Amino acid sequence: MGVPLKQAAAVASYVLGKKLRRIERFPLVMMLEPLFACNLECAGCGKIQFPEDILRKRIPVADCLAAAEECGAPVVSIAGGEPLMHPEIDKIAAGLVAQRRYVYLCTNAVPLKSRLDLFTPSEYFTFSIHLDGLEATHDRKVCREGVFAIAIEAIKEAKRRGFRVSTNTTVFREEDPEELRAMFDMLADLGVDGMTISPGYAYEKAPDQENFLRREETRALFREILHESWRHDWNFNHSPLYLDFLVGERDYQCTPWSNPTRNVFGWQKPCYLMSDGYAATFRELMEETEWDRYGTGRDPRCAQCMAHCGYEGTAVEDALGSLRSGMRVLGSLLRTAG
Repeated sequence: MGVPLKQAAAVASYVLGKKLRRIERFPLVMMLEPLFACNLECAGCGKIQFPEDILRKRIPVADCLAAAEECGAPVVSIAGGEPLMHPEIDKIAAGLVAQRRYVYLCTNAVPLKSRLDLFTPSEYFTFSIHLDGLEATHDRKVCREGVFAIAIEAIKEAKRRGFRVSTNTTVFREEDPEELRAMFDMLADLGVDGMTISPGYAYEKAPDQENFLRREETRALFREILHESWRHDWNFNHSPLYLDFLVGERDYQCTPWSNPTRNVFGWQKPCYLMSDGYAATFRELMEETEWDRYGTGRDPRCAQCMAHCGYEGTAVEDALGSLRSGMRVLGSLLRTAG
């Protein structure tokens, strides 16, 4: 696992505390989108399709930090859009680190090298670099040549300066499993601190609707990517239980409340991937969302989804609710630490 032992222990302690207080639904990772604007127009993303007046909106620093305090999740993933386009992204990140939250700043890395001086390395802070394949594939998916090379140079420079760096990869229907395996080999050789991998969700506004995976296709593809011969130094930012789910060895229901999203509209219902309205406060989101309406077998929009932002929370709860599952996760953590 690419999650440090200290972070895993902090999350486990947080979850156990909620369980002891008999709190049924609680957040694990807050998804913070301080803007929707981006410097790329990726074919599989719907965010850049918002009207220009929405793309100009920015969440102020104070509102970002207040949202994190209100939510209380131990981990914050700053997404977008491209977060580095926010004029005060450094203050947002520093403020969240000061709250002792584990912060993952997701970026396509195009502006990263020029903005590294704004940030300070910390065990609480990680740059998460978007990479969806090797050079030709990644550049095709982000609809611009040269982005892959820029991202690789940014990874090297950030690591040279002492930052934690992970990657995030979205998987689509046309993927070549061997290419993804080669990319993970390359990233391991670069010394990245973790890798996130997830099947893409069929955003309604995404320009490319043909290449989103269906559930059985996801399982078949991930069985090819994650078969037993994978390298021991592929450190994924996932519970091994979630990876078991991706290959079809476990059957989980989604826990959408585990990854609540705060963006320029408010708290998004019910999750990062679907928009059924917005709540003004986190409490309103948790108390007034009809959670039982969502998930596989309940809402047709959820039928093919196996994204980590819906199912990683389920895997975490499984790890702490089952001795066998917990031992599997502990073994993975100890192998990584060793």
